[in-house]
Amino acid sequence: MNIFDPFMHLQTVTVVGLGGSGSQVARSLARIVYDMRRARMHTPKLVFIDPDVVEEKNVGRQLFAAGDVGQNKSRVMARRFNQALGLEIAAIDQPLNVRQHIDRNGNLIIGCVDNHDARRELAQAEGIWLDAGNHFDSGQVCLGNTTDHENMLRHVKGDEGKYRYLPSPALLFPQLLEPEPKPNPQPNLSCADLVARGDQHLLVNDLVACVVAGYVYKLLHRLPITTFLSYISIDGLSVRSLPICCDELLPYLQREA
Repeated sequence: MNIFDPFMHLQTVTVVGLGGSGSQVARSLARIVYDMRRARMHTPKLVFIDPDVVEEKNVGRQLFAAGDVGQNKSRVMARRFNQALGLEIAAIDQPLNVRQHIDRNGNLIIGCVDNHDARRELAQAEGIWLDAGNHFDSGQVCLGNTTDHENMLRHVKGDEGKYRYLPSPALLFPQLLEPEPKPNPQPNLSCADLVARGDQHLLVNDLVACVVAGYVYKLLHRLPITTFLSYISIDGLSVRSLPICCDELLPYLQREA
């Protein structure tokens, strides 16, 4: 069994995007850190980043209430869990800027964004990048810590069952950094818009966030990470995770060659 061992002490966990998936991830992350504190374990600094404000369409479809409308999403989430669990989550109500908002060392950055500009910024950060994305009733969660294609090819076979490097979401799915084609002129639609139109399953964000939380729990508790990519299906009520091994990694890296 191959495991991911980045030889990194996680000092900060940052959630970027507090919408459909991000708000659910924030809830699980807060619970994990609270439980770690109760067990007297070392806990990382938590940071939530999102420039958006809560809109009426977000209520019920995301983890917001009617009283939150008009307030910044990251501040609402941070305040809620700080008050409920006695945490000290920091909130940043601006678009992600890696130079300003991300520390240089010991980072786990959880991307729950729905646009290529934000993912391009995420790709500039140092540390471990855990990314969540979804479609109508399916999604994927991927984990990696290098955007260097040649570096990843050098380490694709691991070292005695351990992988220090895994390809970042930008290497696994380079299209994430490109604008999505728009055959018909229309404004960008958020997850809440898609749910309202019937173009996104109401519960897909919940399942995606649960898988993200599973990876986070293992990373923070230093449990073996044996997979790097998970595919989620609401229709099939299934999660299919790819094991960390050369045979599974190479097809994604060869697409970039």
